[in-house]
Amino acid sequence: MSADSQASKGAVDHGALSDHYGAQATAMPTSMDAFWMPFTANKQFKATPRLMASASGMFYKSVDGREVLDATAGLWCCNAGHSRPRIVEAVKKQIETLDFAPNFSMSSPLPFVLAERLAELAPGNLNHVFYANSGSEAVDSALKMAIAYHRARGEGQRTRLIGREKGYHGVGFGGISVGGLPNNRKWFGPLLPGVDHLRHTLDIARNAFSKGLPEHGLELAEDLERLVALHDASTIAAVIIEPISGSAGVVIPPDGYLKRIREICTRHGIVLIFDEVITGFGRVGDAFGAQRFGVIPDMITAAKGITNGCVPMGAVLVSDDIHDAFTQGPDHVIDLFHGYTYSGHPLACAAAIATLDTYAEENLFDKAIELGDYWQQGIHSLQGLPNVIDIRNYGLIGAIELSPRAGAPGTRGYDAFTHAFHQGNLLTRVTGDVIALSPPLILEKTHIDRIFETLADTLRATS
Repeated sequence: MSADSQASKGAVDHGALSDHYGAQATAMPTSMDAFWMPFTANKQFKATPRLMASASGMFYKSVDGREVLDATAGLWCCNAGHSRPRIVEAVKKQIETLDFAPNFSMSSPLPFVLAERLAELAPGNLNHVFYANSGSEAVDSALKMAIAYHRARGEGQRTRLIGREKGYHGVGFGGISVGGLPNNRKWFGPLLPGVDHLRHTLDIARNAFSKGLPEHGLELAEDLERLVALHDASTIAAVIIEPISGSAGVVIPPDGYLKRIREICTRHGIVLIFDEVITGFGRVGDAFGAQRFGVIPDMITAAKGITNGCVPMGAVLVSDDIHDAFTQGPDHVIDLFHGYTYSGHPLACAAAIATLDTYAEENLFDKAIELGDYWQQGIHSLQGLPNVIDIRNYGLIGAIELSPRAGAPGTRGYDAFTHAFHQGNLLTRVTGDVIALSPPLILEKTHIDRIFETLADTLRATS
């Protein structure tokens, strides 16, 4: 066969392919049975599905053609909005150039370029980056690093991990073990041994309708001293907490709480891990919550906003002290026996670099501070509406907690969620009877007005 014939036989009609795949991506599927959806009441969803066909800027478009305002940045991840030009072009160019390269004793340029950029953004001496593919993987990586770090420095008895009630740290066995959400834990057996939990800091009785950081609850940080006394510091490897708990319904830390946790960990030689999968990349102002709260942990777990949600990626930002403890052996010995096939995937790295460029070009890390007061005024305007028992906010994150219906917890929140979507063309997030909000950082005051006007109508309609 001639070269011309081979070329003709292998020719691709790009226009036809684009039409074919585009049609599949934007139309209602003919069947929905095979996909077992995560964290979803599948029967309920498939009876009245909510499907997105496209997105741009602050808006989704549903398969039935409605424009839906995104008040949750997808799932806490599209911090720069949707279909941003830099990110789209970077991903397209990368997949045309290099679709995959391994990172076990091999690599490609972009993981190194991105790691330098992330280290520049990180606080303190968190100068090293380990890649994962999600927040769950980043958390399990950080927990393993903490335990192995103590062993590397001769304190192998430090294996205990401490999480917090109401904490969410992904869905790996490590993450649900240190996590504190009962429904995420109770189905899966005894989980990891040697784990304990701090008390949570949600105190509606004393802190309802706080604006910003709650006044009451600093004393709850002393719960860590109680656990140290119970288990002895010499057995504790790490404490992991979210600066702001997102999946628990936006639980804001009391003023001074995180600083006190840092002081106790430092005194007892305990590694402090901040899970910033939600609070990272501008959500509360600055690159990470650590900087906004003035507290430097020993590790930060990140994901979601690292690529603006367009390609899966997670990362652990690691301090010099922890990293260097693994690099004291001979040059030919592997530092850390841990990793993933897709760690530092070139497509994810390209997306992340373009995402960071977009954040910088548009000063998006400043938006949570610039618009914080207006956002706060908007969300607290809902106080006094039917069934609203608390409102919480910080930066560009917020929650409206509703009183549960007798014998049917969660149904009032779900009804508000579906009403806002179908009647108000507004996408929110619901956790039990809490409406959670985390809009893209590109929003303007007009978007804030629409979000809270729609929610006010929704709360009246579903009372």
